Amino acid sequence: MSLTRLPLALGAFFVLAIGLLLSGCGESVPGNGVAKVSDTVGDGVVTTEDFNHWMTIAANRSGQTPGSDPIPVPDPPNYTKCIANKKKTAPKPAKGQPTTTDAQYKAQCKQEWEGLRDQVLGFLLAAQWVKGEAEEQNIEVSEKDIDKAFAEQKKQAFPKDADYKKFLKESGSTEEDIRFQLEVEQLQQKLVAKITKGKDKVSNQEIAAYYKKNQAQFATPESRDLLVILTKTKEQAEAAKKALDSGDSWAAVAKKYSIDEASKDQGGKLAGVTKGQQEKALDDAVFAAKKDVTGGPIKTQFGYYVYRVTKITKKDQQSLKEATPTIKSLLASQNQQKALDQFVKDYRKKWKERTNCKDDYVIQDCKNAKAPKTNTATTPAQGGTETPQPTPAAPPGAQTTPAK
Repeated sequence: MSLTRLPLALGAFFVLAIGLLLSGCGESVPGNGVAKVSDTVGDGVVTTEDFNHWMTIAANRSGQTPGSDPIPVPDPPNYTKCIANKKKTAPKPAKGQPTTTDAQYKAQCKQEWEGLRDQVLGFLLAAQWVKGEAEEQNIEVSEKDIDKAFAEQKKQAFPKDADYKKFLKESGSTEEDIRFQLEVEQLQQKLVAKITKGKDKVSNQEIAAYYKKNQAQFATPESRDLLVILTKTKEQAEAAKKALDSGDSWAAVAKKYSIDEASKDQGGKLAGVTKGQQEKALDDAVFAAKKDVTGGPIKTQFGYYVYRVTKITKKDQQSLKEATPTIKSLLASQNQQKALDQFVKDYRKKWKERTNCKDDYVIQDCKNAKAPKTNTATTPAQGGTETPQPTPAAPPGAQTTPAK
């Protein structure tokens, strides 16, 4: 994570791209909030003040260029300021092209607001979920750890303090915001460590069974180094072969006769050819040929080949002992991922069930969200990825942001 990248998807690791059935309306959201997560740290309320704060940051970080004026957050439901700003900053339409209407600008503003809402609220809810889960599992992060992480990342991202202050001003962020993100990130890392602890153990029997089933993965096929000349006609191929038999070098003959530009420029060389890579007639011939014997012409769909095998590298099969470190690492990773997948599934179901959002602020992380349509490709939930990842990921086009 970099301080210059503000993640609006802090809970990406803990979000599955699956639809969950609705069950009840959950606890009511207080008047000063846009959402509430029950059974979590504090009162679990995502306040309107916090939401608006992060909307400003999200708007700034999603489209602002360095040194430019802050980008205003779209203002529902009429989007008066947003429309005015778009009209003010829109380039003059090309000759013959229609001018964008207020209705079209309003549609753009509405889409932008909903996109920012989904990112910001998804982030704020995810932060509540992570902190709630950490509390339930007795996981804590010390102020000392946060101080250390903050100092390291600030130094890396902003060698000059003036650049750091400029970043805070332009993004609308505070140091408290950044420290909060670092806290949640570290809680998340500790959760992952706890979930995967001890799940990397693999027995010798498991390793042997995997090796037996997947021996081909640990084999290197036979390969041959070749010298080839490709010509359009049989007569040209025979002339090329005659020149070789007379003692002319492959490089000279290939340069004169070959129409295969790739091998011609390399003196006719084709290195590390394995069975099935070449056209069948040539493939059969070279893998039946003896080393250092010139063969051909062989007719193929590309023309006529003259060939010579210069080196034969025999098939190599790793033994079980040789393959064991690779297999052990693979199976350990799979076991850890399986544990993480199950945790994510249970985690998301539990915390979504505890999350209720106000109308106009409902996203797929809310208990009172409508079930996603099942006849289209699965879409990751807000801020999520289709496959759980061990670190949070910012949504496409967004910069990073912590939560307050």
